[in-house]
Amino acid sequence: MALGTKEDRWVLKTPPGTSEYTMYRDEQVDPPVLVCQVGSTTLRYDLRAIEDLRAWLVEQGDWVPLGAADEKKPAAPGTVEAWGRSEDNPLGGWYGLRNGYRGRFGMYLPPLLEELGLAEVTHDARNNRMRATPGS
Repeated sequence: MALGTKEDRWVLKTPPGTSEYTMYRDEQVDPPVLVCQVGSTTLRYDLRAIEDLRAWLVEQGDWVPLGAADEKKPAAPGTVEAWGRSEDNPLGGWYGLRNGYRGRFGMYLPPLLEELGLAEVTHDARNNRMRATPGS
C-alpha cells in the first residue's frame, strides 16, 4: 500500500470503478489536508475527514448510501455526502476546503477509507454504499 505522501500517493478508483484519481496527505498546511487529484482538478478535504467519517460509520452500524453530489447540488439526507456538509458533523460544516469544489465527498473519501481498511464500499454502477469494517 502507498504511504499517502505527495511522492507516494494512494491511487484509487471511484466506487463504480469508472475513474482513477490520487490522494495524499499534506500535513504541512493549516489545517492539514487530503489532496485529491482528479485529472487536472485538485480538490482538498480537511484531513480529519478520515477519522471523523470512520467514527460516524461506526455509529451508524450499517450500510450508508454515498450520495455523491457536486457542491451546488443538494445532498440527499442520510448519505455520506450530506454528513460531509452537515453542521452536525465534528467539523461543523463542509470537509471540502476549495470553494466551488467542496462537494463529491461521498465519491472520493469512501475509496480511501476502503484502501486504509477502515470501511467496506460497494462497487455497483450506481447507488453505492459503505459501512465501517468490523473490528478495525
